Amino acid sequence: MTEQRRISFQVVRDEVKRRIETRVWPQGSLLPTETQLAEEFSCARATVNRALRELSDQGFVERKRKSGTRVKKEPRKQAKLEISLARQAVEQQNSDYRYALVERNVVSSPRWLTSQLNVDPDARVLHIVCMHYADNRPFQLEERWVVIETVPEIETADLNHSGPHEWLLNAAPFTEAEIAFSAISADGRLAEFMGTTTGTSMIQLERTTWKDGQPMTFARLTHHPGYCIRSKY
Repeated sequence: MTEQRRISFQVVRDEVKRRIETRVWPQGSLLPTETQLAEEFSCARATVNRALRELSDQGFVERKRKSGTRVKKEPRKQAKLEISLARQAVEQQNSDYRYALVERNVVSSPRWLTSQLNVDPDARVLHIVCMHYADNRPFQLEERWVVIETVPEIETADLNHSGPHEWLLNAAPFTEAEIAFSAISADGRLAEFMGTTTGTSMIQLERTTWKDGQPMTFARLTHHPGYCIRSKY
């Protein structure tokens, strides 16, 4: 039992991945059973199960009940994209962070948001506009709509000193999210907020979140000109 506790699922995952990448187990081949792998690695079967689930999520293997686990014929690597808080992103570049709440009001869900979040037309939402700065230069404009029925505490939350994203992650973290990126040209409003000129190219991120299946937020995050998004795999 001591030996079982010593072997982590990461160890099993990485070794199985190594064998796949070095063709010890070529594409399309059937892997040993979870029981056989558990015996080989001297670990619990649950440890193997978790390791194989991660490799399945990463696109290396496919798992079918009663058929076992096979190496995918066309293994793919999935890019990992980390969405940081504006505060973290600014501080990671060794800049001084500043936050400003621009606008906050409770409104009935506009028609486009009703369609986007699949909420009732008269659903009450908190609409928030705020700015994030790096060394006093515009870094990100955040515009967010939060469904009050899903997160009732947001209506009275203090958002004067920290942004809604930061508050939500601490008080009511989401369980599902959908993210879309767009390249846009700044209109007059965006240009004024971001300290640039109309027509300037910028990256805009739109994120929809749910909490236990209930629509939670829709956020539109516009970054300063030249902002770069990086991903790892």
